[in-house]
Amino acid sequence: MSHVNPRRADFFRLQSKSSICTLTVVQLRAMVFKLNPQAGEPLYLQLMQQIRHAVDTGVLRRGDQLPGIRTLAEEIVVSHNTVARAYSELEHDGLLEIRHGSGAYIAARSVSKTRPEKVLIAQERIHDLVQSLKKENLSTEEIHRLFEAELFYPDQSRKVR
Repeated sequence: MSHVNPRRADFFRLQSKSSICTLTVVQLRAMVFKLNPQAGEPLYLQLMQQIRHAVDTGVLRRGDQLPGIRTLAEEIVVSHNTVARAYSELEHDGLLEIRHGSGAYIAARSVSKTRPEKVLIAQERIHDLVQSLKKENLSTEEIHRLFEAELFYPDQSRKVR
């Protein structure tokens, strides 16, 4: 039986049925991050995605403390700079609060969405608007000019001509 790190799991049970032994590991409020160096995606981005997913699915909640930078780096066998960069980016995105000397905590989610979420919603709204304008028989060029006018001359574009 291999050595099991007690920080990674809180409960272990060994069951024996006939000649078969099964080790069941149950994780209680412990996160396991798995990074794949062969994935072609930077490790810090993989870590960020996994933390975001844990928050989105409710595994991590507001106020939960994440492992320290060095601790997590040792557990997932990466440079501490990788974890530091992921934490820093997540802090910039408003997902983490880094309290110097205390650690990283899941930030209180405000009603506002993250920048990528806002961009995706905007993209969907623009798509729907363009489809609606095309149904009204406006050409692609006319729609393009309307968008340009609104972006470059917002005060003048609403005047009736």
